[in-house]
Amino acid sequence: MPIYQLAHYQVKAEAVEKVKRAIDEFVRYIQANEPGTEVYLAWQQRDDPTRFVHVFKFADEAAMEVHSKSNEVHRFESVYTPELVSKGVEFVDYNWVAGKL
Repeated sequence: MPIYQLAHYQVKAEAVEKVKRAIDEFVRYIQANEPGTEVYLAWQQRDDPTRFVHVFKFADEAAMEVHSKSNEVHRFESVYTPELVSKGVEFVDYNWVAGKL
């Protein structure tokens, strides 16, 4: 069963470009190496560019575990974690109701 998840966080204003570069590198890794990560989108809030939301769709629990235990996740975390304004990253799981893909 697919897993749908959002991750919300906020970084320091002076770290925005650094975090965006790390996001770009991270997403390129996911595209090339994680077929079970079916959707991975990173969005930056328009009216507050220090806020980010990541959108995930994992094929199943195994795909989510592969993603969360990868060295690349730890590398990405090492970039954004020291720059957080928020108290960590808020991960929220969702159930699919309806939509258009």
